Amino acid sequence: MMRLPTKIDVLVVGFGPVGATVASLLGGQGVSTLVIDRSPELLTQPRAIALDNEALRVLQLAGLTEDAIATVAIPRVRMHSPHGGEFACVDTSGSLDGHPKLVTFFQPELERALRARVATLAPVSTALGVELTALEERGDKVLATLRHADGHTHSLEAAYVVGADGASSRVRQHLGLDFEGRTYAEDWLIIDALNVPRPIDHVEFLCDPRRPTAHMVAPGGRERWEFMLRPGESRESILTDDSIQRLLSRWGRPEEMVIERKAVYRFHARAAESFRRGHVFLAGDAAHITPPFVGQGLVSGLRDAANLSWKLAWVLKRWAAPSILDSYDTERRPHSQAMIDFARRMGRLVMPENAVTATALHGLVRLSQLVPPLKASLHGKGLKPEHRYARGLFVAGHTPTKLIRGALLPQGWLRDAQGTTRLSDDVFGPSLTLVGFGLDAGAQLDEATRSAFTARGGRVVQLLHRGQRLHRATHGDCWEDLNTALIPDAAPFGWAALVRPDRTVLHDGPVSEVKRLVHEALALIGTPPTADVATPSLHA
Repeated sequence: MMRLPTKIDVLVVGFGPVGATVASLLGGQGVSTLVIDRSPELLTQPRAIALDNEALRVLQLAGLTEDAIATVAIPRVRMHSPHGGEFACVDTSGSLDGHPKLVTFFQPELERALRARVATLAPVSTALGVELTALEERGDKVLATLRHADGHTHSLEAAYVVGADGASSRVRQHLGLDFEGRTYAEDWLIIDALNVPRPIDHVEFLCDPRRPTAHMVAPGGRERWEFMLRPGESRESILTDDSIQRLLSRWGRPEEMVIERKAVYRFHARAAESFRRGHVFLAGDAAHITPPFVGQGLVSGLRDAANLSWKLAWVLKRWAAPSILDSYDTERRPHSQAMIDFARRMGRLVMPENAVTATALHGLVRLSQLVPPLKASLHGKGLKPEHRYARGLFVAGHTPTKLIRGALLPQGWLRDAQGTTRLSDDVFGPSLTLVGFGLDAGAQLDEATRSAFTARGGRVVQLLHRGQRLHRATHGDCWEDLNTALIPDAAPFGWAALVRPDRTVLHDGPVSEVKRLVHEALALIGTPPTADVATPSLHA
């Protein structure tokens, strides 16, 4: 039986992709973390299948390289009507923020890669075959009771607990939080197959009210189908070999395919009434479940991980006040609900109630393609809700640039004086970053302000135009923007921005006012520039 610690900074319950990402981000910040999972081994069946550019960016922050897992870039998502043929085609080709806009992947491979990354981080320990049986908050600590597979129990004191233990979350149940929303009455058959005779290279939705179907390509020669069960069909009858062969016959000889998985699921659209209670937080499916029609379920969970992890680390290191943790629920719950609502709207297109509704809806979408602004929304970022917070941990207000406080800073390719090229997130690192666009923002700081900023995890980076030779900082990080993603496309020459470790814009303004920007940012996170910084005291 493994030996578990009695004290830890963060206990993460659940070692799926969201829990593993939280652990990787915390471990990368030097936070002592224990991850537990009641399953003694990794689940090998495919489940989630789609990631967008934002999710890939979070995995980049968590330490996964671009080639860590196999992916298939999806060039388009096609929607077919039984009466009028293809009525919409969403262009998902190309890249955004340094990553493909949409890819499919194999979830067990992602989980193995994340677990391998976690294993390299000294502050993180893992315990499989261990489940949470009780939670009790005592002052500023949480007492957790854990049970091993042999029945032995163990008590653990944690500063914080993150429940990333799925839709049936034990953590959420212990907190007594309502899981609000609706369950779709329809069941869906999921089939994953190998050796498909006529493979596709995209995602398609067959929006037929008689049998709505989703079909997509995946790495390793895989393809997935999702078939909605008809009234009167049972799980048992739809899972028979004859039924599956009949459903797949449209795409080739089913007997030549290798069925990797077949299962019946009921889709849900739910969100917890709060993502936080005291020192306990919910993330991923434990906090919200999104219908699969837009591939945002796991993506939303990864956004949770990026948003929460750095805030926990900053509080534990005493770089920020505990009050910043309130912003996790303030920021993430409205956005995840917006994604759920978006998925439900798309579900109405995928599974219309009858032929009349299908004809009307699909015809309306087809007509919308004749309106240039509506057509353009299908070929850019305008289709899904923007990852932008209305309230949260950023300075309110607007500036005359393309930067948006409370939204993500774009990512681009940068080059240093030695010719090394890196993505900007890798250059910034796990820091609160002061970015100077064209000018050295750090030169505007007096010694006291610079000291207070760097003592709280701050660093200064100067971004240059490609080929810029003037105004380079004598000392410090200087990087040329090779594809103008940041300068001037995001902000003009002479501007500055403070960017959170999750790449959300915290504050911005002219470089000449950078001292004020830094003071206001530090005050917002609860660490006035004149305060002494306590040495981090993390559990061993």
